[in-house]
Amino acid sequence: MELRDIEIFLVLAEELHFGRTAERLHVSRPRVSQAIKQQERRIGAELFTRTSRTVQLTDVGRQLREDLRPVYAGLQASMERARLAARGISAKLRINMMPFNVGDLHPYWKAFRARHPQWGLQVRQAPLTDVFGPLRSGTADVLVVWLPVNEPDFTVGPTLCVDSRVLAVAGDHPLAGRDSVPVELFADFPHATAPDLPDYWEDSYLPFHTPKGRTIERVSVATTADDLIGMVGMGEIIQSFPGHVTRYWNMPHLHWLPVPDLPPMAFALVWRTEAENDLVRALAATVDDLGPHHF
Repeated sequence: MELRDIEIFLVLAEELHFGRTAERLHVSRPRVSQAIKQQERRIGAELFTRTSRTVQLTDVGRQLREDLRPVYAGLQASMERARLAARGISAKLRINMMPFNVGDLHPYWKAFRARHPQWGLQVRQAPLTDVFGPLRSGTADVLVVWLPVNEPDFTVGPTLCVDSRVLAVAGDHPLAGRDSVPVELFADFPHATAPDLPDYWEDSYLPFHTPKGRTIERVSVATTADDLIGMVGMGEIIQSFPGHVTRYWNMPHLHWLPVPDLPPMAFALVWRTEAENDLVRALAATVDDLGPHHF
C-alpha cells in the first residue's frame, strides 16, 4: 500500500465522507474511491459500508485504522523532524482544540513561543470523530477539551478558559423569541451528537436527561462542526454550545439563547500520561502561569 493510499484511508476513516476527504487532501473524489476499492481488493474485505447517506467503518476497517495510525504517525514524525532540523527547530508541540476560540487563546501560544523559541508549535481544530484518538495514536501531543475527562491513560492539566452555555436555534424556531431557555425544554426538540463519544463526556456537554428525567433525544450524527451548525440553521435540531461560538458563528439566520441552568464549561489541557515530555510540561507551566480566562 502506497503512503498516499494510507493517508486517504485514514482521512476517510476520520471524516466518513468521500467529498470532505477529497477536499481535505486536495484530490478528486474518484481518486479517493479508487484508492479505497484497491485497498479492499488487496485485503479481500470491505473497509467501509456505504449508503447514499452514510459511510461507516467495518470491523476490518476499524482494525486496519488502529494498525495503520501509529505507522503513519511515525513516518510523518520522521519527516517533520527532518524539516524542523533544517530550520534549526529541535521539536514541535502539536495541539488539537475542541473549542473554536483559537484567537482568544492566542496569549498562551504567544507566551509559549516567546519562552521556548527552540520549539515549534502547531494548533489545529480537533475532529468531532474519535476525539481522543489522535492522543492515543501519537498524531497529537495535547488536546484542549472540555472537562471532566476521566480517561485512565490521560493526565488532565491546567484550565485555559471557562465559558458560559448557550443554545443555538434557527431564526424561525419556536424558541427563537425567548430571552433564555431552561434545560427542561431541551426534551421538546431534537438534538445531534458526534460519533463514539464516551457517555460521561457527552453527558457533561449535553445531558441525556432533563432535571425532571425527560430524555433529551439525539436524532442526528454530526462528524464536523459545519454539519452541526448547518443542521441548526435548517431547523432540524437545536444544540447547546459554549458561549464563545457566538463570536465565530455570528449568522443572521441563527439565534443564540443563554442557558442559565447549565453550569459553565471549563476547557483544559489533556495529554497521554506515558507521552508526557518537556514540551508538554512547558506548555502546562505557561498556561498555569497565565491562569484561566473567563468568558
